[in-house]
Amino acid sequence: MVINTNLRIEAVTGMISKNRAKFIKSLQLKKFRKQEGLFVVEGGKSVLEVLQSNFTLIELYVTSSFYAENELILKLAPIPVEIVSERELEMASGLQSNNAALAVVQMPAYQFETPAASEFALVLDDVRDPGNLGTIIRIADWYGIGKVYCSPETTDLFAGKVVQACMGSLTRVKVFYTALNTLLEGYEGPVYGALLNGKNIYDERFDQGGLIVMGNESNGISAGLLPLVSHPITIPGHGGAESLNVAVATAIVCDNIRRPKG
Repeated sequence: MVINTNLRIEAVTGMISKNRAKFIKSLQLKKFRKQEGLFVVEGGKSVLEVLQSNFTLIELYVTSSFYAENELILKLAPIPVEIVSERELEMASGLQSNNAALAVVQMPAYQFETPAASEFALVLDDVRDPGNLGTIIRIADWYGIGKVYCSPETTDLFAGKVVQACMGSLTRVKVFYTALNTLLEGYEGPVYGALLNGKNIYDERFDQGGLIVMGNESNGISAGLLPLVSHPITIPGHGGAESLNVAVATAIVCDNIRRPKG
C-alpha cells in the first residue's frame, strides 16, 4: 500500500454537477481520454484497488453506504472523498448500475521496457474485444506475468469495459503498445505462438522465459508475425468446438507455463 498513513482526510458531502458528470462521461471516449490524460475507474472493488496503488487519483466519489463499509481505507485517501447520492453517481457512470464508487484517475506514464530473457510476457496481436483484453490482463496478474505488449490495433487499455474486466489488475501489470514485428525481431528468447497446428502444449516444457503471442479473436496471429514465431503451440481439443476464446486460451497457456516441470 502506498497511501500516506500519516494523512487523514475527512469525507465531505458533495455533489456531481451536470457539467462535471458530462465531463466524466466524456472520458468513456478514447479521444477525450487521450486529450485529458485521464480515465475512469468504476465499482467498489476496482476503486479500492486503484486507491491502494501508485496511480494518481484526481477525483473520488462514493456513496454513503460504500463509505461506511470502507471508512478506514477511504480516510487514508490522498485526495478528498466526496459522498454523493446513487443517482448522482449513476448520472456520471458508464455502468448501467453503480451504487458504490467512481474515481477519475491520471493515466500512468510508463517508460517502455524490453522483456528480459528470463521472464515470460504476453504479446497481443490485434485483440479487439474490451472484455477479452481486460480478462487477459487479469490472467497475467494471476500468473505473475508483469508485462503485456499490444499491437497498436489492440483495443484501448483505458476503455471503460477493459478497466472493469481488469478488476484492478491494471495497477500491477504494465501494458505497452508497440509495433510487434519490431519487438519480436529484436527478441533473442523463444517466441511461442498459439496456433491451430503447433506442438501440443502439454509436450512443451517452457523451461525458460519467452514471449507468448496470442492472436485476433477471428483471424488469429497475423501473417506478418507468423515467421517470427519460433515455437508454435496448440491446445488440443477433444470436442467439436472450432476454436477457443482468446482469453480462455491465454489462461490455459499461462497455466502450463507455471505448471511444475516433472
